[in-house]
Amino acid sequence: MALTENEIAEALKSAQALITQGRFADAAAALNGALKTAPDHPDLLYMAAVCARYEKRFDDAASLLEALRRAAPDFGRGFQEEGHLHREKGEFEKALSAYARAVQSNPGLEASWRAQSDVLLQLGKAEEAAQAKAQADRLAGLPRELLAVTNFIHEGKLLKAENLCRHFLQQHPHHVEAMRLLADIGARLGVLDDADFLLESAIEFEPDNIQLRLDYIQLLRKRQKFQAALDQAKALYERDPENPLFQSHYAIESLQTGDFEKALALFDHVLELLPDDPATLTSRGHALKTWGRREEAIASYRAAFAAKPGQGDAYYGLANLKTYKFTDEEIAAMREQEARGDIAYQDRYHLCFALGKAFEDRGDYETSFSYYARGNELKRLKSSYRAGDMDKELQAQAEICTPDLFEKHKGAGDPAPDPIFIVGLPRAGSTLLEQILASHSQVDGTLELPNILSLSQSLRGRRRVSGESDYPKILHDLTARKFAEMGAKYIEDTRIHRAGAPFFIDKMPNNFRHIGLIQLILPNAKIIDARREPMACCFSGFKQLFAEGQEFTYGLENIGRYYRGYVELMRHWDAVLPGKVLRVQHEDVLDDLEGQVRRILDFCGLPFEQGCLDFYKTERSVRTASSEQVRQPITKTGVDQWRRFEPYLGPLEEALGPALKNYR
Repeated sequence: MALTENEIAEALKSAQALITQGRFADAAAALNGALKTAPDHPDLLYMAAVCARYEKRFDDAASLLEALRRAAPDFGRGFQEEGHLHREKGEFEKALSAYARAVQSNPGLEASWRAQSDVLLQLGKAEEAAQAKAQADRLAGLPRELLAVTNFIHEGKLLKAENLCRHFLQQHPHHVEAMRLLADIGARLGVLDDADFLLESAIEFEPDNIQLRLDYIQLLRKRQKFQAALDQAKALYERDPENPLFQSHYAIESLQTGDFEKALALFDHVLELLPDDPATLTSRGHALKTWGRREEAIASYRAAFAAKPGQGDAYYGLANLKTYKFTDEEIAAMREQEARGDIAYQDRYHLCFALGKAFEDRGDYETSFSYYARGNELKRLKSSYRAGDMDKELQAQAEICTPDLFEKHKGAGDPAPDPIFIVGLPRAGSTLLEQILASHSQVDGTLELPNILSLSQSLRGRRRVSGESDYPKILHDLTARKFAEMGAKYIEDTRIHRAGAPFFIDKMPNNFRHIGLIQLILPNAKIIDARREPMACCFSGFKQLFAEGQEFTYGLENIGRYYRGYVELMRHWDAVLPGKVLRVQHEDVLDDLEGQVRRILDFCGLPFEQGCLDFYKTERSVRTASSEQVRQPITKTGVDQWRRFEPYLGPLEEALGPALKNYR
């Protein structure tokens, strides 16, 4: 019978006490007993490897660490223990590599920084040794609680990290590093308002703290407050215009606000200071891709992995063009890099998704699926997504957002008709619909705006990341004035993304979960449900590596269950808000483009324009995975691509249940 988490915690506590007493054989015996029922538990494997090393059972230690890498590929302490093992065997270069991977996975590992410093000194690299020692000394100077918080964060134990960090802040309310760490936890868990408040407050206490400024820029970008992020990045750049780190951040934020020329000029300047820097070359490729300069993007991606053969993000950048075909040499190089034991976790899953695309293009669907599945598993290991929690969220929307709610608040909200929401699942054809509508003279295309998701988060009524949520129950209690204020704020906050047209598109697909909220704050907004046949939609999501979010896609069961919940909730919205949502079936758009375009425009109250049929001629930046596809005339080539993988998709069909057939 499997051990509970409490039983595992007790086993670890007992083993730790035995190790402290030097009773390594007894500790190993206890751990091995626990491993029989929990063979993949990272902490058990790690501690068993420590015991084996102390007992000089080096082969056993190596086997346990290999099992740990399979169970938790990004477990920093595992790499640290690997470094200790190599060092004890006199394999100093291997030890150094392992310690470097350890701090890449978890920068809070003081022992790895200090061990790196010692090994670097032995290898005659005094300057690098001093840098590593400085990092170790900095960590040693942190309060013990905050060092533990740092380790918990990088091991994915976010609730433990939150509890400990909050307790520390209660005792030291103005401790800047504690505020920064709690903001990091909040950002990782999506509590972005709290994270924003914490970082703003911390910067007031220490305005010259560069790390706070860098964290704040990243958070503002995550919240899609691009102008604010740009202002912060520009301020750093103006402090030291020759600092490549500041140049790079300024370039990235310029890109986010659509200033491609500024971004590319800054990237080029960074490359003058740091020739062949793979991260800069990759970012430059992303900028060129978004701007529609395909051949230059390809060249930049290729230069990135020429400089660093394991640069997985650059390979995936090519794959994500969708139209690029990898060469034999590139495929061989990717396979070689992905098979390495010392490659970075992020590079590995980028390579897996790229290899999935490469072998799909070659018609080797078995190998292709194996890489897609491996990439998904790697992403899922780091994900906090729980399908049961999502089921409860969708059910709560249906239970709370009743006809009585909308009758009670009839006439509330801001009357602005400006927004056109496109909702659904990713990879369902929403980018095509956006491109069609954005080709109309009266409509601005924008982004997948986070504003509705952020508003729903703020309505949850809690400062903590755990516990019961007030949303959507609170919708019954809010006043008409409050709904109007929220609608007006949405219109004002999204204005930065617009170019002056009377209407604009918000194509955040996850907004389907909040149609009730949208109706209450913006009753005259238009909502379009972009829907696609379930097997095609779900498998397309499964093989897509998203830049951020959409964690439900990393697993066939999860994405099938999510699609089923989406269909059920949309049926609820149709019932309680009849006529509010226009359903557009992707396959119908492919079969009758003009008929569907006229139907969409009529729903939006817009006159027909030929440009909507010639959408592929419209020049605009497109930041989603379909950027290259919507720059070409419409094609049906992707409709049945999933059928080539049908032998492997049984779990998806089962998870979809009735939605497999009854989805329109």
